[in-house]
Amino acid sequence: MKGVVVSDKMTKTVMVEVQRRVMHPIYKKYIRRSKKFAAHDEADSAKIGDKVFIRECRPMSKRKHWELIPADEAAKETKAP
Repeated sequence: MKGVVVSDKMTKTVMVEVQRRVMHPIYKKYIRRSKKFAAHDEADSAKIGDKVFIRECRPMSKRKHWELIPADEAAKETKAP
């Protein structure tokens, strides 16, 4: 998933906000829905406002079961057919 870092105050953890568009069932207009995920950042390299990719991983803590994908690996995954 692709999102934006909204908080980097924790050690080795960042909060990533992922937005998606869904159609309203009655009005048939697209609306934005967002959700925040706690993601593991081993290098503590992500800063607020960075666009990052995250993927699911083993549980690291009670709420953290996502990890940041390194930039070179993310480029490979987005180019794959």
